Amino acid sequence: MNAGPGRVGAAPVALVATTAEVLAHPELDEGLLAPWERRRLAGIRVPARRDDVVAARLLLRLCASRATGLPPRAVEPAQRCPGCGRDGHGRPYLPDHPGLGASFSHADGLAAAVVGPGPVGIDVEPLTRRPGPVPVLRRLLPHDEVDAACAEPDPGPALLRLWVRREALFKAGRDDVPLTVWTDLRRAAVVALAGATGAAGAGRADRDAGAAETPVPPLSPGPAPSPPRSPAPPSGR
Repeated sequence: MNAGPGRVGAAPVALVATTAEVLAHPELDEGLLAPWERRRLAGIRVPARRDDVVAARLLLRLCASRATGLPPRAVEPAQRCPGCGRDGHGRPYLPDHPGLGASFSHADGLAAAVVGPGPVGIDVEPLTRRPGPVPVLRRLLPHDEVDAACAEPDPGPALLRLWVRREALFKAGRDDVPLTVWTDLRRAAVVALAGATGAAGAGRADRDAGAAETPVPPLSPGPAPSPPRSPAPPSGR
């Protein structure tokens, strides 16, 4: 990618991968993480969850690298909480590239990240995850959309798409940005991308849960797994 560092017109880059794909990527290793990120990792006691967090943070660096033309080692994301104003947690951003938004997500062996002009947000969940209970979802999501999803013969997939949409918009910090929801069958994942106008597949759309295409480029090719069948509750960012 030839876009200049931090240029507002830089093309947005969004990537979805399994944690294993990210950790095996030749450009990425845990040594890229900043000391404050490693301190946060020290508090994660579950190895698989720690790997997911590492993968998401590394994938964000790869997106930033491809958006700016800089090597991943030259990219230094930071985080700031919009609520308390403190650094080290909350919404990620690129201090050296104020024109670019950044977001990442991780959940149970999956990672996703996006870097692009303006506000952006991304969320990924396993294809078989089932959000709930419904009374809680009604407090978090539009009532009419939850009711419409519950009216379907199998409400689980529809509720999951509503959930990832909400999370992506929340991470973007705005409700008026383009939104895309799609299924990555290779990785048995449902992904929502908010903002990032101009990214492959960007635009307000909701792809069917059985869609076989991925509107953002995968990190690397690999065999498509058989879609898991057991439902699970939602988790993690």
